[in-house]
Amino acid sequence: TTKKKKIIDEFKVHEADTGSAGVQVAILTEQISQLTGHLKKHNKDNHSRYGLLKMVAKRKKFLDYLGKEDEKSYKSLIKKLDLKR
Repeated sequence: TTKKKKIIDEFKVHEADTGSAGVQVAILTEQISQLTGHLKKHNKDNHSRYGLLKMVAKRKKFLDYLGKEDEKSYKSLIKKLDLKR
């Protein structure tokens, strides 16, 4: 929860922001990186692999939405998170 609060504080748009697309993409990116590390150690964990694929798809939907709505914040978010898009 402390990591999540740090991510929210870094990517929030306004003071009470916890659910904007940028914040959600940042949280999902952190969860994806943690799960990727887990799957490197436990490569036969197909349940977690399925969850990872769902998270990646959800993050892609948020990024597509953000790209349509606000191109400037989309590009800055991609650069901050160091994503390949």
